[in-house]
Amino acid sequence: MKRQGNIKISSENMMPIIKKWLYSDKDIFLREIVANGIDAITKLKKLIAMGEAQDDGKEFCVKISVDSKAKTLTVEDNGLGMTEEEVENYITSIAFSGASDFLEKYEKAGGDGIIGHFGLGFYSAYMVSENVEIFTKSYKDSPAVHWASDGNSTYEIEECDKQDRGTRIVMHIAKEEKEFLNENNIRDLIKKYCSFMPYNVYLSYKGDGKDAPLNSTTPLYVKAPKDCKDEEYKKFYTDTFMDYTDPIFWIHLNMDYPFKLKGILYFPKVRNKLELERGKVKLYCNQVFIADNIKEVIPEFLMLLNGVIDCPDIPLNVSRSFLQNDSQVRKISKHITKKVADKLISLFKNDRKKFEECWEDLANFVKFGCIKDNDFYDKVKDVIIYKDINGEYKSISELLGADAPAEEGETKTETTDKKAEPKTIYYVSDEVQQAQYVRMFKNANLNAILCDNFIDPHFLSFLEYKTPDKVKFMRIDSDINGELKGENAEEDAVLCDIFKNALNNDKITIKTQNLKDESLPAVITTDEYMRRYSEMGRMYGMSDGELNYTLILNTSNSCIANIKNLDEEKQTFAAKYVHMLALSLFKKLTPEELQQFTEYNLKLLNGYLG
Repeated sequence: MKRQGNIKISSENMMPIIKKWLYSDKDIFLREIVANGIDAITKLKKLIAMGEAQDDGKEFCVKISVDSKAKTLTVEDNGLGMTEEEVENYITSIAFSGASDFLEKYEKAGGDGIIGHFGLGFYSAYMVSENVEIFTKSYKDSPAVHWASDGNSTYEIEECDKQDRGTRIVMHIAKEEKEFLNENNIRDLIKKYCSFMPYNVYLSYKGDGKDAPLNSTTPLYVKAPKDCKDEEYKKFYTDTFMDYTDPIFWIHLNMDYPFKLKGILYFPKVRNKLELERGKVKLYCNQVFIADNIKEVIPEFLMLLNGVIDCPDIPLNVSRSFLQNDSQVRKISKHITKKVADKLISLFKNDRKKFEECWEDLANFVKFGCIKDNDFYDKVKDVIIYKDINGEYKSISELLGADAPAEEGETKTETTDKKAEPKTIYYVSDEVQQAQYVRMFKNANLNAILCDNFIDPHFLSFLEYKTPDKVKFMRIDSDINGELKGENAEEDAVLCDIFKNALNNDKITIKTQNLKDESLPAVITTDEYMRRYSEMGRMYGMSDGELNYTLILNTSNSCIANIKNLDEEKQTFAAKYVHMLALSLFKKLTPEELQQFTEYNLKLLNGYLG
């Protein structure tokens, strides 16, 4: 006998809220309905294991079908089903969750993985449906039940002739939501939200033995790491992220205490060292997809990775889409960060060669992580390496040597009680542009590191801030290292005056120096910190980029030595040409500077060809 009733909610205004605002994305409804079916199967299998229900031998699965003519989308499971009383309790009373009773009754039997405690999943169907029907038959000896409602706070319930155990949800899709009657769209949603659900999910099930599920019930991350092969990790990566470039390595997370956590984080190859490419870390709860890149669980810098994390202990609110502010979440986040740091440290210590081979792909990620997360920096600071101008990789401690001053916070001995001067490490930001400076360093048996990624200026400043008494960084063209100089020589005031008069630019300081390298007539240097300040200002549109610099004339170069012997016109030309030559070795010339330099070269060529 058909009965009518009111859905037990506190206000008639609740249903529109549920229909429109319960979830951040309306297509999540399919995840919720399928997850409820999976939950029903999980409960039934638990009951079977406890001897309280019978197994009929059929495959446990969820079947989805689309009928575009009838404008219906159907999701059917063969789980434990519901009695009429249970339909009243679990469907018509929104504030009451069926899973809570189940958990309380059977918690002593052990096990976990009950999805239903999220609640309200069924009502997500109304975000895309104008009417929803339920056909359900319990594993208990009771009549099958049909329930229907158009979502306007009323429903109808009656017995029906459903023969098989389980629940069938029939959603009559609203006119404005016809995209959910497209089978390809539904297929995409199943792959997005149901890829790893623990029982097979079929679309348009025919039952002829040719059907293939759209999900993997045992994704690689649920297996023990010792049972997984490298090729399996690579295939899982390709299948999950559609990236056909092999990752450089991965971290398999697998723990049960103090919280349950499984997953795999992949370090992808860097496609462009001039930017940080955002990855995708997929968050699951009991193999049910929650969202991508949830910042409360995944620290910002780890979102540069690709990965899958499944954590049943993550506390979610009613829509499964947002994390509650919970101390457990912070512990999980810290643990994931620690595991990543441990992997880097282990690789550095146990396979330095591979670590160095991977470093170009790791560098930006590690540096960004250090800047963003102080705990991460403290763990990995000793394994950060730099390629030097000789092609070798060295850490900061290796670059500084054993006599490096103690870091702030370290125990100081009598020899370190006196504040030590930070040691200078030279760096190259552009190997091509700064090639002549690099050559001078190599000829003098000096070293410098390559810092040519976009993040390096920020990271070097960060390191100076973290270790103010230990190290400072100077670009290779920021000054003339003492070992590049020849014998002391007095300032050649006459030569300086020739250049000052010729260039007539108060932003240029003229000096002379006897350099060991006789090949270069002049080099340009600029104060390291003034240059950094200028670059930062230019980045934020606060500076025109003009910078004071010093033109150092190399008195050991024969051309420079002969300039004083020329007439005034040739002195002026030579001074301007030498300046432009030095400028071309210091920076990329502007179009105007390049035009002027070309004119100087043509004048020289014409004079030579005479």
